[in-house]
Amino acid sequence: MKRRELIRYLQAGTIAAVTTGWFGSRSNAQSSGNLDIEYLGHTCFRFTGSGRRILSNPFRTLGCTAGYPEPNLDDADVILVSSFLLDEGAVDTVPESKLLFESGIFQLQGMTFEGVPVPHDRIDGRRFGTNMIWKWVQGGVTIAHLGGAASPLDIEQRILVGRPDIALIPVGGSDKAYTPEEAKQAVSILNPKIVIPTHYLTAAADVEACDIEPLENFLNLMEGVEIRYADSNRLSMSASQLPIDRTVIYVLNPPIATRFSSPAPAPEPDEAPVRPTPQRPDRKTK
Repeated sequence: MKRRELIRYLQAGTIAAVTTGWFGSRSNAQSSGNLDIEYLGHTCFRFTGSGRRILSNPFRTLGCTAGYPEPNLDDADVILVSSFLLDEGAVDTVPESKLLFESGIFQLQGMTFEGVPVPHDRIDGRRFGTNMIWKWVQGGVTIAHLGGAASPLDIEQRILVGRPDIALIPVGGSDKAYTPEEAKQAVSILNPKIVIPTHYLTAAADVEACDIEPLENFLNLMEGVEIRYADSNRLSMSASQLPIDRTVIYVLNPPIATRFSSPAPAPEPDEAPVRPTPQRPDRKTK
């Protein structure tokens, strides 16, 4: 049997059954313990829990990510990418055996992951292609990582993503991710217990090649929502510590290796480099 097994791809006619299905039957390892979230910059995070380390969206250090330390790919059990743009899919050296990049539901390292495709721009993906939203359970916590989503979620996508415990949502705008206003709408639609903002301007950005907005532009829109500022780039919790009847925004501080000056942001090049899509490995059970 392959290390990865494609269970099924969600079609519109089976949405309702699946939405109550695979989360309800998750393994004990996924549904207990603690979850540690480490923010590495932009949309890159390391999730540790259930005896596994999951890395999302490793980047090349250029443009908006120029000053962040390069993510360590070697210690991850599973690597999830939302696309192969270089600010969220720099995985040239990653073995196929631990990489997930397609839509569907997959089992890998004893865990279940679901990729939900959405457009990576506001013109139905014609410029930047498809962005993969990743959804999984780790340490008893349901996570939805929206990657670089730029298009509002349609009804099918809303059902597939559901109401996550923790939603990682891009907030800094540009042609390939939510603006602060669009991010606010996504929070309203998904109604997560915790929101972790991603994809915003920091001192790590080379502003000559980065056109995203600062985090404050999003936070200023979230009137009435509790905002908590971490003193580091980490957040640790268990399912029992999640908010019950409200949404809380957690702001994590990503590590910055090189700080750039911050004049008014300049536009990015028209097209970001795209890594060719690799051949899809056989995920069928032999």
